[in-house]
Amino acid sequence: MRKIATTLAGLLCLALLAPSSALSAAKPRARDLGVPFEGVPGPGNAITDVAGVEIGHTTLISGEGKLVVGKGPVRTGVTAILPRGARSNDDAVFAGWFSQNGNGEMTGTTWVEESGFLEGPVLLTNTHSVGVVRDAAIAWRVNHGSADASGYWWSLPVVAETWDGFLNDINGFHVRPEHVFQALSSAAGGAVAEGSVGGGTGMICYEFKGGIGTSSRRLAQKAGGYTVGVLVQCNCGRRSQLSIAGVPVGREIPGTVYGDDTGSIIILVATDAPLLSHQLKRLARRATMGLARTGSTSGNGSGDIFLAFSTANAGAWAAKKPSAVTMVPNDDMSPLFEATAQATEEAIVNAMVAAETMTGADAHRADGLPHERLREVLKKYGRLAR
Repeated sequence: MRKIATTLAGLLCLALLAPSSALSAAKPRARDLGVPFEGVPGPGNAITDVAGVEIGHTTLISGEGKLVVGKGPVRTGVTAILPRGARSNDDAVFAGWFSQNGNGEMTGTTWVEESGFLEGPVLLTNTHSVGVVRDAAIAWRVNHGSADASGYWWSLPVVAETWDGFLNDINGFHVRPEHVFQALSSAAGGAVAEGSVGGGTGMICYEFKGGIGTSSRRLAQKAGGYTVGVLVQCNCGRRSQLSIAGVPVGREIPGTVYGDDTGSIIILVATDAPLLSHQLKRLARRATMGLARTGSTSGNGSGDIFLAFSTANAGAWAAKKPSAVTMVPNDDMSPLFEATAQATEEAIVNAMVAAETMTGADAHRADGLPHERLREVLKKYGRLAR
């Protein structure tokens, strides 16, 4: 296991860098609790079911008690998503993005829109660490990728954020370049750690503890047999809105943290279906359907920004002359839309199920979604799967 202690502004922060499978194995997921979902998941029910996709986290947790800017408490981190693993810098993927509500940030999206490609990794962090994470991503690109034809390393990284300032010393700027490098270098396929990890460490969702969640769907062979995977950093919604499997869980388990919809959510959709950039923008839009299933109405204060990419058509980005690419006909995309909505819904619930109660700055507390109480509520409405 990697060395997990790192010094951060004179404090000892815990950087959880173990393989994702080791971190997630002991935690139940939503299906384990009997939450019913539609669709057939991939073998890992994670975004990494899309072959080649790798995920890494750096989790920073230290300090307790009164907030002292620059000293903590610290509840934050970085999550890295590499569409083609180690090859992500040298073989960009077709991509498209969509903003459901723009009170947030995802850098690099104007070039994604213009070029149709996502070049390199996607990184998730807190609102006030976007700059340092973006700069570190460029440094990592210079160190690990090859220069372009002119001899320059040219990069417009995609870095997205949600706000963790309720639990975290967000103005203490505790995320450093080495934490970005750790998340990138620890990225791996397989099981993905969920809940209060990486960029999701200090996040709150529907006024329960939130964070990172993932899920996937495998299409039937007659629909192409493709895989769709989703990863979310969820920090949105009010308790009264929360719906799980069609059940008004938020009203049945009341509580208040913010009392207003001031959070955000970042949703990443990956697929091995051969889709072009305009089709991937359509896919990104369908993440709104899964988000809405959990009760969100994307309030004014919420930054709800989504990006979709395809791992198909390898080599298209680096082609030096006209080359052929493949695409799913538009008339055949409906199963992919459905899979995206389904996987998004489950990824959000998985994040909340995995996240445990956390106390942070000024003793602010975010309660984890209580598992047994959730089962009782689902049973009351006839929705408990087992």
